[in-house]
Amino acid sequence: MNIGVDAAALGMSSAVVASTNDVNAGYWNPAGLTHLEDHQISLMHANYFANIAQYDYIGYASPIDDRSAWGISMIRFGVDDIMDTTELIDSQGNIDYNRIRLFSTADYGFTFSYARKLPVEGFQYGVNAKVIRRIIGKFANSWGFGFDVGLQFERNDWKFGLMLRDITTTYNVWNIDEEEYAKIANAIPGENNELPESTEITLPKAQLGVSKRFDFHNDYSLLVATNLNMRFEQTNDIISSKIVSIDPAVGFEFGYTDLVFLRAGAGNFQNVMQLDNTEKINFQPNIGLGFKYKGIQVDYALTDLGNQSTALYSNIFSLKVDLGIFR
Repeated sequence: MNIGVDAAALGMSSAVVASTNDVNAGYWNPAGLTHLEDHQISLMHANYFANIAQYDYIGYASPIDDRSAWGISMIRFGVDDIMDTTELIDSQGNIDYNRIRLFSTADYGFTFSYARKLPVEGFQYGVNAKVIRRIIGKFANSWGFGFDVGLQFERNDWKFGLMLRDITTTYNVWNIDEEEYAKIANAIPGENNELPESTEITLPKAQLGVSKRFDFHNDYSLLVATNLNMRFEQTNDIISSKIVSIDPAVGFEFGYTDLVFLRAGAGNFQNVMQLDNTEKINFQPNIGLGFKYKGIQVDYALTDLGNQSTALYSNIFSLKVDLGIFR
């Protein structure tokens, strides 16, 4: 749930909390759903870790009336066809490759969103209710629940956004198959002898964003946006304390006639300890392209450029369709 959705947003290093205003606002800031004029659907696919993991997203949203809107989305991050070799050696000590089985591990996130404009002009809010489902083959599975709250404010072409994620603290409760666990508990003497903890907690986070769009000669536009991503714990973020850690992000989107878009951004600024015990600031650059025609928008983003993080680079594609074009 922390990776993000929509190649257009990821190409801008996710600095879209203030500017998001379409179906994907259900993830970034549900308050942005109030800008919808018709039904929209969004799809995204990405390969992670040299195609080992698959990341997929589908979202749908529509206005309820001129002051409110709703949406629903699903995210899946999974690794499929993992070899289970726990029964590779039979009771006589013989290796039998026919005993290898395949399984998948996957995380699912289901989000239900509602947004409404406040009586104060320019203010809108949104709420997410999230259901988390995690499955590790036949070994373990869990359910989790949480809530997000988002706000947006517009004044004099400036946009401001605040997103409070997991505001109530999101809990995942695991159910572990003890019979399956017993088969591998003593695979290495002295290790894996105790069941893992059954409760997983996701602490609240906050994102504060500002954006402004500049138009030139009616054909060209430039969207400039920035985020301050805050976690209430001490981390390696570039600004870090025992109370809060802050990771800034900045994004740009250059558009031509609302048809072609070029995007770039930088985020995930981290203080990384080097082998000589000195610290170096690492960051994650992103670039992207987009094409929009008659309510259909196709976007692409390339992330983790230049080996700035431990993950390999990822190619991300997304599609957004305004369903009103089919009427």
